Amino acid sequence: MRISDPGSDGRRGRSAPAGRSRPTPWRDAGFTLLELMVVITLIGLASTAALLAMPDPRGRLIDEAERFAARTRAARDQAIIGAAPVSVWVTSGGYGFDARAAGAWVPVSEKPLRVERWRDGTRVGLPPAGRERVTFDPTGAADKALDLRLSRDRAAAAVLVAADGRVSVEAN
Repeated sequence: MRISDPGSDGRRGRSAPAGRSRPTPWRDAGFTLLELMVVITLIGLASTAALLAMPDPRGRLIDEAERFAARTRAARDQAIIGAAPVSVWVTSGGYGFDARAAGAWVPVSEKPLRVERWRDGTRVGLPPAGRERVTFDPTGAADKALDLRLSRDRAAAAVLVAADGRVSVEAN
């Protein structure tokens, strides 16, 4: 019998009797429940691994503390180079820098000293007044020391400004 003859199931050497279809074993009918559960479990594990490997879109808290410290150092350097006082102010919403010009404090709007907001979820340890200001004089010394505590979720960091103008970061 040729493959195209009636009653052929399309396979060489095998043919179903005329008028009867060949019975299909249960394994050829599709996937078993167990196979589907294994695949779903593997997809779930892979998704969990990918989610845990993704970085926080807000960035790490220590990086935010380092960025603030670097900008504060730049303010100190600007006070020395410009031979005029420069201050950094901190609130719960963010921080910024002011320069002393013509007897008044003027906000600095150029990079890297323009106003910056804290990332979402960052909490800042401030006194009851809710605002802290440190001023660098033309020698680079600070008018007072500052111990700024930052926290987010379970992470914590501190930015320390010493009276001599040194700025450092500590991870807690």
